[in-house]
Amino acid sequence: MRQSRFSVESMLDAPDSTDARPGLRLRIVGISMIGLFAVLGLRLWALQVLQAPAAAQAVTANQIRAVPVAPTRGLILDRNGYPLVNNVVTEEITLSRVAAQHDPTVVGRLAAVVGKTPAQVKAAITNPQYSLYKPVPILTDAPLEDVVYIKEHQAEFPGVSSQQTTQRSYPQTQLPGPAQGTYPAAQVLGYVGTINTAELKSRASQGYLAGDAFGQAGLEYQYETQLHGTPGQQQLEVDPKGQVAGVLKSTPPTPGGNIVTNIDTNLQQVADDALAAQVQSLRQGFDPACNNKAGCYPAATGGAVVVMNPQNGAIYAMSSYPSYDPSVWVGGIAQSAYSALSDPANNQPLLNRAIDGLYTPGSTFKLNTATAALQTGLIGPGFSYYDSGEFKTPGCQYNSTTCVFHNSAGDPAGTYNVSGALTVSSDDFFYNLGYLFYAQSAKYGATPIQDQAAQYSLGELTGIDLPGEAQGRVDSPAQRVKLHALAPKAFPNTTWYTGDNIEMAFGQAGTYITPIEQATAYSTFANGGTRYAPQVAAAVVSPSGKVVKKIAPQVVGHVALSPASYQALMTGFTGAVQSSNGTAYGAFQGLNFPGGLAGKTGTADTVAGKEPTAWFVGFGPTASPQYVVVCVIDQAGFGATAAAPVVRNVFSYLATHPVGPAAVPPTQAASRSTAALALPAVPTTGSTSGSPSGSPTTTTTSTQPG
Repeated sequence: MRQSRFSVESMLDAPDSTDARPGLRLRIVGISMIGLFAVLGLRLWALQVLQAPAAAQAVTANQIRAVPVAPTRGLILDRNGYPLVNNVVTEEITLSRVAAQHDPTVVGRLAAVVGKTPAQVKAAITNPQYSLYKPVPILTDAPLEDVVYIKEHQAEFPGVSSQQTTQRSYPQTQLPGPAQGTYPAAQVLGYVGTINTAELKSRASQGYLAGDAFGQAGLEYQYETQLHGTPGQQQLEVDPKGQVAGVLKSTPPTPGGNIVTNIDTNLQQVADDALAAQVQSLRQGFDPACNNKAGCYPAATGGAVVVMNPQNGAIYAMSSYPSYDPSVWVGGIAQSAYSALSDPANNQPLLNRAIDGLYTPGSTFKLNTATAALQTGLIGPGFSYYDSGEFKTPGCQYNSTTCVFHNSAGDPAGTYNVSGALTVSSDDFFYNLGYLFYAQSAKYGATPIQDQAAQYSLGELTGIDLPGEAQGRVDSPAQRVKLHALAPKAFPNTTWYTGDNIEMAFGQAGTYITPIEQATAYSTFANGGTRYAPQVAAAVVSPSGKVVKKIAPQVVGHVALSPASYQALMTGFTGAVQSSNGTAYGAFQGLNFPGGLAGKTGTADTVAGKEPTAWFVGFGPTASPQYVVVCVIDQAGFGATAAAPVVRNVFSYLATHPVGPAAVPPTQAASRSTAALALPAVPTTGSTSGSPSGSPTTTTTSTQPG
């Protein structure tokens, strides 16, 4: 048998039987290393060259913080350049967040000094709306003794400091009497408060900060952008712990502009006091005709006065009663004080009744009905009508109370044309016009009186430069349908009857207007038919006195008035004041106003058993009216005896103190004045139921028609 031979060597090459090739391996390793270094180099180049600016910006952003600096708020000046609202410099106590975190005990010590609770201080420093890089305000308008105490014991108050700031100040005063304790044109001026979250969000791009003052009402709100100014900026260097290491750059803020108004401060004081005195007097005078002749003391819940230039729409004075003092908002208003101002039981002093109060116009509405009748040709200036004291609707069942309309008590019977009907305020004459328009609707349309009222501004927004204007309404078929759709149970009736047209024609039923609408309507008539938007502001000027913007009069409509129509109406309105049978003759006897006066009384029944709403509108001089004065007092009585005396007192002042041109630009001496103006010389005669000095008198309401 043959033996086989097996060997491992026969299966493998010997170590030296193949080439080792070390060079190839080295080349592979070298190429790999070069590739890695190339990638690393590219990355370093990208970081150092391509991304260097972004990295530098990010580093800078981590070190520098831009913080807005609030500007000084602009002033609100009267037409002569004197401040109605200015600023005073005060001390503000602040606390650093970082310091409070390092030493929490400072919170309690500081709270004890400034009269706050520790919880209130903690709430302030934890409020996320405050800048992280500025001390948080703890107490504004800090007493000097508090500031001095903290400085003398600085070691006990780490992070606590004081800084000067400005806050609103109200330098003018009110006349002695019922208006004292309030402030001239308070509702017109408005007030400022701390900006809230919603306001801060909407104004974020304008540099507002938490804690900034922000207009909350009136001119302060309407002209917030102009009054606020432009914030400055500080670039703060901040360390990694969030502490400010220094100020790198500072851009000062631009102060807000000053608003020059059309308001005459002394005239405003007279209007405020005349209204307040009359309301107080009415409340103390027993009226035997009230409450179905059972008698009562009129509630006289509130009222308004508007003084307007009919030639351009300028508002010279605007009063609302009850009123308030806006200084209660300085430093933050107490909740109890705000509740009192908002309480309906206190008749809502915050409400500007001149633009937001809605009242039945009564006979003052006859301007619209008479204009519509003359301009459409329904009647002519010589048309005469016998006023018997009651009007029976033709075609209606006379035993129905809805078919018979009676004149106001004391309304004299007689034959009148449109001028005489306005002079004596003949209701019967205007009942007839309401009926004639309804009966001839195919010829004159369904709403000729309402259309005329809208042209005068009634039931329309006037466009006054104040927030919160309410829109009145003139009763009509369309209004009935609209109200029914909104509240079917409250307004179930959508049908328009003859009686509805009759009631609407003399300003009753569902018609409600604002005093500013009334002032605009009579101003439009007084100047011959040009309707101007009422304007409170006259100009915006810089703190140095440079005029930034003049606010020009705005024509917003026209009323067609033929010379014959105008003269017929003017004769009637002049007679109401100057003729012995005029409804306001007694209220204006003895007043010698240069150029003479015209006007219209209004007495509007509202709630059964309560006194009616009293109106009076006066204007003059009659040849070229420069003033329209409107007064309305709710639940007061007849317009001739409740509202006309207020208007008389205003014109009594204007007779010797005419309003001069607005000071645009104002003098620096006037705008920088910090003292109150001398109180005006007040007329002491002419009021039938109250004096402008505020001394109440007992009175009874006459039966004179309104």
